[in-house]
Amino acid sequence: MMKVLVPYDFSQTADYALNFATGLSENYSGIEITVLHIIETPVATGMGTMGGGLDSVPEFENQIYFIELIERRKKQLKEIDEKFKDSAVTLKTKLVLGSVFKGITESIAEQSPDLIVMGSKGASGLEEVIVGSNTEKVVRTATCPVVTIKAETDVKKMKKIVFASDFRESDEKVANRIKRIQTVFDAQFYFVVVNTPGNFETTRESMNRIRTFVQKHHFENIKAEVYNSLSEESGIIEFADDIDADLIAMTTHGRTGLIHLITGSIAEDVVNHSKRPVWTYRVK
Repeated sequence: MMKVLVPYDFSQTADYALNFATGLSENYSGIEITVLHIIETPVATGMGTMGGGLDSVPEFENQIYFIELIERRKKQLKEIDEKFKDSAVTLKTKLVLGSVFKGITESIAEQSPDLIVMGSKGASGLEEVIVGSNTEKVVRTATCPVVTIKAETDVKKMKKIVFASDFRESDEKVANRIKRIQTVFDAQFYFVVVNTPGNFETTRESMNRIRTFVQKHHFENIKAEVYNSLSEESGIIEFADDIDADLIAMTTHGRTGLIHLITGSIAEDVVNHSKRPVWTYRVK
């Protein structure tokens, strides 16, 4: 049984993510999907929270709206339950009150999913540098792989997958995760190293590391590539564009705090800027 968590906010990108998750069941039997919707709890402010005064009127209206929103979301989630009740997809819905990121994090801890599928609009400018999206935060902290979706994606048509890495680390868990993707998708895999001016090495060195990784973990049906670009992020996206890839896969070290602000994350940059689905897995 593979457990899939789909954080869902009723947006178009969330629908893309849900369609992707349900589509996985056509390629991989034994998938259980949890559709998680989180309603942000309003923060009470002003003297009206103590009762009396003019401030109590808008506060009361906010409470009424919040109650109505809960009931509306319950009804919408029930419609999703009904839609898949008699299908081959094993699906359940869950409603949580609180902050979005905290709710997702707690659900990950409680359910231990094998995969998270999230819709993403990406982030740019000041938002990307300082705040980041909830999707980006989940990519950075989740203990299981995360697939981010920005457009409608037909699982059955995913035939080219790029795994971008420097292949300096030979983690058995990472190798097993990549093999699971191979199990789910009958696709051609491209193992690629991006060569940049600031981190230059010969093609021979890069290819040798890829071959060592492939041989150690007994991969099959792999194409090894070295791609030259001005940065790792742009190189990964450009290579995926050049071969018309259906999915980009990569690992992230999930740095947080000051070190994240200073160094950033190639994986998060790709998640933000790639138009293609991106599979990420946090390694220690």
